[in-house]
Amino acid sequence: TRPWSPARRPEVDGVRKALQDLGLRIVEMGDENATLDGTDVLFTGREFFVGLSKWTNHRGAEIVADTFRDFAVSTVPVSGPSHLRGLCGMGGPRTVVAGSSEAAQKAVRAMAVLTDHPYASLTLPDDAAADCLFLRPGLPGVPPFLLHRGGGDLPNSQEALQKLSDVTLVPVSCSELEKAGAGLSSLCLVLSTRPHS
Repeated sequence: TRPWSPARRPEVDGVRKALQDLGLRIVEMGDENATLDGTDVLFTGREFFVGLSKWTNHRGAEIVADTFRDFAVSTVPVSGPSHLRGLCGMGGPRTVVAGSSEAAQKAVRAMAVLTDHPYASLTLPDDAAADCLFLRPGLPGVPPFLLHRGGGDLPNSQEALQKLSDVTLVPVSCSELEKAGAGLSSLCLVLSTRPHS
């Protein structure tokens, strides 16, 4: 990631150190004109969608494509003050969840045109509820799960998420952190359990 705001760029140093300590491969974004916010990147398990927003530019998306050459990388225009992950996320291995706002629906329509893979979709009443994390533990007998807004947050969307039958739902309260502008995906860094050699 390379934050849009120069004031936030020092945050990358701590993340870099933690990833190095874990023995993970790090790709540096050497282009000073590139910006990339992690909450504008959606990995479906088959391909990447990179939201072009106030925080992420086309050059940042190109660097994602150069880094992950084995996957298709498509850009999705994001309108308004949101990140792509604030509008949509993966609700399962082949299910995209999205908020009901025009911006969210526009992003999902763009993704549907750009992909070669069929995805089911589930529209949630609240955009913030679509900012969820689908995770596969990779352990025998442990089913995939979905971290999502919970703890009394967004009850209508929590009810809609019950339609996802192929994942274990794990609610997480984010109401206090949301006041500071932090969505669920901006609070988590999902790592592979297998370091690169």
